[in-house]
Amino acid sequence: MPALHTPRLRLEPLSDDHLELEYELDSDPAVMRYLTGRASTREEVSRAHARRMATAPGFGFWMGFAGENFVGWWLLRPPHGPDQPEVEGEAELGYRLLRRHWRQGYAREGSLELIRYGFEELGLNRIFAQTMAVNTPSRATMASAGLTFARAFTSAAEYDDPIEGAEEGEVEYEITRRRWLEVVG
Repeated sequence: MPALHTPRLRLEPLSDDHLELEYELDSDPAVMRYLTGRASTREEVSRAHARRMATAPGFGFWMGFAGENFVGWWLLRPPHGPDQPEVEGEAELGYRLLRRHWRQGYAREGSLELIRYGFEELGLNRIFAQTMAVNTPSRATMASAGLTFARAFTSAAEYDDPIEGAEEGEVEYEITRRRWLEVVG
């Protein structure tokens, strides 16, 4: 995976050197509110790190830095799981930022770069992102990065302890290569 750059961000491919930064991010219950509903333990972050490192070639997780300051991570990976049919030429976009960097445009900026990379470098046909329907900040980021509402759905995943708002379901936003080419000219 290449390092990627935006006007304000340096996106480095995830490495073992980033584990403590992942822990800093995932141990904040506000960051994890719409993902697990609680802070992650060190053991959970270590297991997640191992899964993140095992992403398909060309895809993966990028750690974002503004200067020397860690901002968060972005992901672009092939579809997986019960709510993402495996379709060739498609990928999931995601992002997770430290709370002190929310509402500064970083999530959008990093997402736009991964969208560009996905279409230009990986030759994808469609990029999508999913979140809980009640996660209005993430939905706003998706829309500001050019993704449009694709569907609402109820997750097929089973949870022992549902997250507050889960009863409202989930949403998927998308951007196709064709639409992206229209936007970027």
